[in-house]
Amino acid sequence: MSPETETLFLHPDRNLALELVRATEAAAIRAVPFIGKGDKLGADGAAVDAMRKFLGTVEFDGLVVIGEGEKDHAPMLFNGERVGTGRGPACDIAVDPIDGTSLTAAGRQNAISMIAVSDRGTMLDASTVFYMDKIVTGAEGVGVVDIHKPIGENIRALAKAKGKLPEDIVVAVLDRPRHAQLIEDIRAAGAGTRLMLDGDVAGGINAALYGTRIDMCVGIGGSPEGVATACAIKALGGEIQTILYPQTDDERQRGMDAGLKFDHVYTADEMVASDNTFFVATGVTDGGLVKGVRRFGPIIRTESIVLRSHSGTIRRISADHLAEKWLDH
Repeated sequence: MSPETETLFLHPDRNLALELVRATEAAAIRAVPFIGKGDKLGADGAAVDAMRKFLGTVEFDGLVVIGEGEKDHAPMLFNGERVGTGRGPACDIAVDPIDGTSLTAAGRQNAISMIAVSDRGTMLDASTVFYMDKIVTGAEGVGVVDIHKPIGENIRALAKAKGKLPEDIVVAVLDRPRHAQLIEDIRAAGAGTRLMLDGDVAGGINAALYGTRIDMCVGIGGSPEGVATACAIKALGGEIQTILYPQTDDERQRGMDAGLKFDHVYTADEMVASDNTFFVATGVTDGGLVKGVRRFGPIIRTESIVLRSHSGTIRRISADHLAEKWLDH
């Protein structure tokens, strides 16, 4: 095997992204019958089954390093599960068949199906600690924002870096009781808030993308979502800083036993120590990142976004699927 061929075999290449999109598309399509039906476990279960089935056909050796579902006993692709054919590049995976199961069940916006991938052994396994505090911005925030500083200082610093006034800054944050003071502080600094009911992966990515209305995403959210967001941020050239946020002493101890660091700021490179990351997401319901699944007569239309750090590319993929092919599968 030549060195060039060996490199392609050992590391995820661009063709992998198109294969991963098939899995997120399948999960999103299978979740559609559950939109607005109040059954978030049913939606999650259908999406998990579809994603697992399609990942099983992908030519790679995937290891689920961090999955979703453990904290709420939902269906899941479990941590340590092997996916793919076992042939091809060895990869770490962060996966969430539906980021926003509650959004899906309620028929609300911004639910996505997503997969993040990096070279084997490069993705932080934060599965023992369910939550992390974070701050995410675009490239203008690199070397400018600091998670240890008050939010008002970060808003003013980012505004200056972007050539804006603080009152023109929009900050995305999960609408949770734990963020009541944070939301007050954001507004006291003159900035506007974009309160998210769920799904903070999309919020973080929108903060780093050019041309969106969100400048920053902050607050405490899921660790799986944080690691997945880091994969995306590495492709976008943005900034992400996180601090693990254990809920109990037992959880902190489990994290310490797993080698995690507390009161430590994790950067994108520490969460994903690879320059070849992929982030793939397909819309389940409509949102600011991607449109949701739509039905046009015999056609099911999906919209996906594909980010790759090695090439620094952002691709949007619109696909039309024959509905009849999905009726009995």
